[in-house]
Amino acid sequence: MNKKLVLGAACMTLSGLTHAQSSVTLYGVIDEGLTFNTNMNGSHSYAMQSGVLSGSRWGLKGVEDLGGGLKAIFTLENGFDPSNGKLGQGGLEFGRQAFVGLSSQWGTVTLGRQYDLNVDFVGPLEAASQWAGNIGAHPADLDNLNNAYRTNNAIKFKSISYGGFSFGGMYSLGGVAGDATRNQIWSLGAGYARGPLTVGVGYINARNPNVSFFGNSTSGTPSAAVANSVYPVFSGYLSAHTYQTISAGAAYNIGALTIGGIYSNIAFKGLGDTTSGPNPSGYSGNATFNSAELNLKYQLTPALLIGAAYSYTDGGSVSTATGRNEGATYHQGEIGVDYFLSKRTDVYAIGVYQKASGTDSRNREAVASINNQSSPSSNDHQALIRVGLRHKF
Repeated sequence: MNKKLVLGAACMTLSGLTHAQSSVTLYGVIDEGLTFNTNMNGSHSYAMQSGVLSGSRWGLKGVEDLGGGLKAIFTLENGFDPSNGKLGQGGLEFGRQAFVGLSSQWGTVTLGRQYDLNVDFVGPLEAASQWAGNIGAHPADLDNLNNAYRTNNAIKFKSISYGGFSFGGMYSLGGVAGDATRNQIWSLGAGYARGPLTVGVGYINARNPNVSFFGNSTSGTPSAAVANSVYPVFSGYLSAHTYQTISAGAAYNIGALTIGGIYSNIAFKGLGDTTSGPNPSGYSGNATFNSAELNLKYQLTPALLIGAAYSYTDGGSVSTATGRNEGATYHQGEIGVDYFLSKRTDVYAIGVYQKASGTDSRNREAVASINNQSSPSSNDHQALIRVGLRHKF
């Protein structure tokens, strides 16, 4: 009888230890506010808009200690719109992130719907990821540094930090029988963060991007018959066989001031592949963009910061069925103020102005198209003012 009691007590103790070494955390962000747009397809617009400074979300993170420094991990993250209660990311239940993996003394390996390495290593250096929100992303977030697009079916590795240096790689299986490269995506990245200096570089290559990358935020099956982007900045180039982005960025702290810069090269290669997307302008060859940003952030007090940024995006010329499209250029400026009422709640204001010129991807006179707006401007300029409240839990 005593042996049974001892055995039972031991089992209860082991059960308690196991429970203590495993955890699941519920977390989230609610970001809501008012956005004024000076030209939404020819009209002024006043709208309640969610998820500008941070995407509104709730999620679950879990970890289980397997012993020997090995841990099982998972993340399930749902995006939603508190303005109307709808799901984000095209109605996907866990459209922001959904992955499971193993963590060790060398790094983590994860499998599922995830962020590419440009997002991980260079994205945090962009003003949009700090204080300018997704309306401050580069036009149409065409380099994806603000994480407008996730990667499905991804196997990803990220190392630990070695004296401030870390690196990673990702491969996404296309899942097409008989054609291993169709819809595949791969990405590489590395970064260094130590003292006042942070540096990041990243690369992503997506085959048949209209479906595999730009079209994967849907609960249905993305179609190659339509352009899976509403932005005139690049929606006309979605017959590309391959989408590629190379990016680099750096930031340096001088007391309360942070100075940052980013450069990205974006290419839509092999235009005219109608099995990938529509090609109404008869494009062929490659369409390229070069984008550069300078940003500043100043921490006036522990609770108050201000920011300013300028970005320039230049599109190169491309062959059409009737000649050449000489491309479009976009100048964009942002200012922002963020005041923290507590560690979890802040109020903020952001202003964005964009000026376009040249010929856009639709082979028409370029119009301004600030990111995360349902319609572009009817002319070459557009301005936004956003006032919002964000709460983290």
